Amino acid sequence: MADTAAEGIEDLQINTPEEENETNYKPPPEKTIEEILETDKDDESLQKYKEKLLGDAKAGTVVVEPDDPRKVIVKKLALCVPDRPDLELDLTGDISQLKKQVFVIKEGVSYRIRIDFIVQREIVHGLKYVQKTYRMGMPVDKMSHMVGSYPPKVELQSYTTPAEDAPAGMMARGSYTVQSLFTDDDKHEHLKWEWSFEIKKDWKP
Repeated sequence: MADTAAEGIEDLQINTPEEENETNYKPPPEKTIEEILETDKDDESLQKYKEKLLGDAKAGTVVVEPDDPRKVIVKKLALCVPDRPDLELDLTGDISQLKKQVFVIKEGVSYRIRIDFIVQREIVHGLKYVQKTYRMGMPVDKMSHMVGSYPPKVELQSYTTPAEDAPAGMMARGSYTVQSLFTDDDKHEHLKWEWSFEIKKDWKP
């Protein structure tokens, strides 16, 4: 049944239930930083706001990794639990191997997911994190979070989801597969990956 979940990652849709309920929504057209700065140049207060928003990018193209043509480079996923070390996945290597690194999560705990990423070259509009969770090949949960729009920056940027509670009880214990997608309003797939966790009675592996 694990194969069913593995194959399903190809079907991880960008459309979410929230989007299906907002069929009239159309994202704004993509604009370069230069186009944004050129718009409404006579409005001094708006120009100051745009310059503050764009930061270093207003002075020229921000390129953090010259050999990587992408605008968004997803670096890391961290599962964050209060008073515990973060459980981290490095997303810069062979992502096909990530599901072999299984997180152990204590049942019932409150956790958040943090995505660390770099934005370079141009501003990115409407970033979104979509996650589907499977158990024994069957979907058991789905969530979608609007991350927002981000300008290019030299520094690493991050987004942390609202708190979620892990399943609890004997029936909830076991192994789960997660399919994650980092996308945007224009349906660019910045990264799609699969990872695993196991719900246990305690933190011990």
